[in-house]
Amino acid sequence: MAVTAFHFQTSFNEPPLPLALFGTALALFLGFRTNAAYARWWEARTLWGALINASRSLARVTVSLTNSGDETSAKLREGVLLRQIAFAHAMRCQLREQAPRDEIVRIAGDTVAAEVGERRNQANALLEQISGLFAAALAAGRMGQVQQLLVEQILTDVANAEGGMERIKNTPLPNGFRFFPNLFVRIFCVLLPIALIETLGLATPFGSTLIGLIFLAALSIGEDLTNPFANTVHDVPLSAMCRTIEIDLLQALGRSAPEPMKPIQGVMW
Repeated sequence: MAVTAFHFQTSFNEPPLPLALFGTALALFLGFRTNAAYARWWEARTLWGALINASRSLARVTVSLTNSGDETSAKLREGVLLRQIAFAHAMRCQLREQAPRDEIVRIAGDTVAAEVGERRNQANALLEQISGLFAAALAAGRMGQVQQLLVEQILTDVANAEGGMERIKNTPLPNGFRFFPNLFVRIFCVLLPIALIETLGLATPFGSTLIGLIFLAALSIGEDLTNPFANTVHDVPLSAMCRTIEIDLLQALGRSAPEPMKPIQGVMW
């Protein structure tokens, strides 16, 4: 508005600006930053998909190895699968910087929560407990080394997914990917009315606002995707995927399971 009023109230001619060239370069820069941010988001989703698959594989192998029907096998099966469910929820809470204790207590009980309560990485402590349960079964002669090796391969897949998630969480995009796009978009939005005033005339405020909003939207999308674990509407739906793991593993135990999560106002959390 100020540029339009100044233009029509004075005889001053705004200098021609190569804004088309600037806008093209800026669009390429924003596209590169958005692609880098989306790659982080998609990798996070892929890692959680790998965790879901590994959890199902662990449940299938555990049920197969503990099908003798005696009480000891039933305890092993229950101990492993409940801890794996608790692991998924603990991982979700840690990535979202929430305390996982309540989820561990809800799923695996106070005793398990107390055993991992002093550990900084409680999800990893639960994974160690699962490995320990199978090691004890091997020592007791209830399973062979080949079976334990198969289980450890699955647990390695779980640990790899965990490590990948922590890497994304703890390694933000370089500062230049955030500072320079913000700076250049704001400069572009300031110069835009000056470049358009000769062409659009009185429609300059509307036209420059519309074009500026497009660039600001591209900037915002890249910023929102940078942290896929920030517990916002743009994030990977960790709660829904944890519920998927909980349902599958509880049903493998023969227990009743909760309903799958549904979107809340079109957003899956």
